[in-house]
Amino acid sequence: MELTETSRLALLSTAWIAYFALHSLLASLRVKRWVAERHPDLMPAYRLMFNAVALLFIIPPLAMTYLFRGEWLWQWTGPGGWLVNGIALLAVGGFVWSLRYYDSGEFFGTKQWRERSREVEDQEQLHISPLHRFVRHPWYSLGLLLIWTRDMDPAFLVTATLVTLYFIVGSRLEEQKLMVYHGESYRRYRDKVPGLVPLPWRWLSEREAMALQARSDQ
Repeated sequence: MELTETSRLALLSTAWIAYFALHSLLASLRVKRWVAERHPDLMPAYRLMFNAVALLFIIPPLAMTYLFRGEWLWQWTGPGGWLVNGIALLAVGGFVWSLRYYDSGEFFGTKQWRERSREVEDQEQLHISPLHRFVRHPWYSLGLLLIWTRDMDPAFLVTATLVTLYFIVGSRLEEQKLMVYHGESYRRYRDKVPGLVPLPWRWLSEREAMALQARSDQ
C-alpha cells in the first residue's frame, strides 16, 4: 500500500525525532557516567562508537528526505539562486577553515582510544576560535545556512525545521555540559556571545577571547 504524503511526512518526522533522542541520550553525561561506572573498559572507545552510531542512524532519515520528495514549495532561481549558493559555499568554506581550531583527535575519538582515556568529561580546554567570538555554536550556525539556502519541498522543509529545532535544543543541552567543564569562564563567555545568530552588539574582541581562555586555564 502506497503511503500518502501526510503519512510519509509523519514517518520522516518520527525518524528524525528518534535520531535526535538517541544522539542526545548517548551524548549526555548521565549515560557516559553510567558506562564509565559499569563498563570502564569501553570508555576509551566511547567517542569512536558514538560517532559510528551517529553516522549509521542518520542514514534512514536522510534517505527518507530524498525518497519522499514532493512538489517544490519554492526554488531559488536567477540572482537569488546565485546568492544563496554563494552563501552555501561560504558556509562550507567556514566549516573547512574552522577545522584548524578544533582538536580533531578528541572530536573523532582517536585521541581517547590512543591514550586509553577513561575520562567522562571532554579534556579539551575552553578554546575561543575566531568564529566563536561571534556565535557560541558556529558549526550549527553554518549548518543552518546550508539547510535554508536549499530548494524546499515538503519533506526537506520537515527536515530543515526539525534540524533547526534540534540545533536550538541541542545547543542548550551541550552548554549544560560546557558549564560543568568550564564553569565561570563559560558563563562569562555565554553572557557576551549569542548562541546561533550573530548580533552586532554582542561579540568578543580577540583580547577578550584570550583573557577568557587564560582564566579557564588557571
